[in-house]
Amino acid sequence: MEFNVNGKVALVTGGSRGLGFYAARALLRNGASRVFVSSRKVDACVKAANELNSSSTGASGHGKAIPIAADFANPDDIKRVIDHIDRVTNGRLDIVIANAGATWGAPLHSHDPAAIDKVLALNVRGVFVTIQSAARLLERSGTDEDPSRVIVVGSVIGLPSGTAEIGKMGTYGYGASKAAVHHLSMSLAVELGSRQVNVNTIAPGFFKTKMAAGLIDRIGEDKLVSQNPKHRLGRPQDLESVIVFLCSKPSAYINGVVLPVDGGQHLAKF
Repeated sequence: MEFNVNGKVALVTGGSRGLGFYAARALLRNGASRVFVSSRKVDACVKAANELNSSSTGASGHGKAIPIAADFANPDDIKRVIDHIDRVTNGRLDIVIANAGATWGAPLHSHDPAAIDKVLALNVRGVFVTIQSAARLLERSGTDEDPSRVIVVGSVIGLPSGTAEIGKMGTYGYGASKAAVHHLSMSLAVELGSRQVNVNTIAPGFFKTKMAAGLIDRIGEDKLVSQNPKHRLGRPQDLESVIVFLCSKPSAYINGVVLPVDGGQHLAKF
């Protein structure tokens, strides 16, 4: 079996750092021809693309990261990105990694409802509009033998086992948003599966990224490591290998799953 994404065109939202950057790097290292890397800040997108292009050339030697800044909480910005990809690729889009997200934590009595709105707008509505807008291109590119792919980045916090920690961390909107996109992706898997677009979700555990740093500090890294069945946090290659697998031809019949990538953390007490 060949686990690669040779010649494919991908969009990675929130791709300038953390899990999104790892995903973009994995796609380029395993044959993608073009990976559009998007986040809110132009400078961050350009920096990430330059780093990817200098160190993560695809297997064919022609893979290229392309920066495109956008706010994925803004439907107009999302449409602009998809329209741009449509123009420059002649309608080719094979993979969407819906990773852009935000979090916010505060005690219940002082938690600003506006913060909930902001998190849900990006983490749920933004994911929906991204997939909705990209669907026409994905449907055009997918085949029965090798469907187009959407990978939604959820979280173990969005699984039932993660709910106990949400109150302790005050991340009410984040936990709700991740549970919501898990459900959303399953609904879209049913909707789009017959159109040759597979929609799957990964539910990462704790990786040392900028966004996760606050949660890791609040819970305690030593505590997380000791309670994880693998006795460690996630590493970049743990995420990258799953991305490549779910976007490769051999996984063509995998659709609608929520896959924890956490060393078994979701089975243990946080």
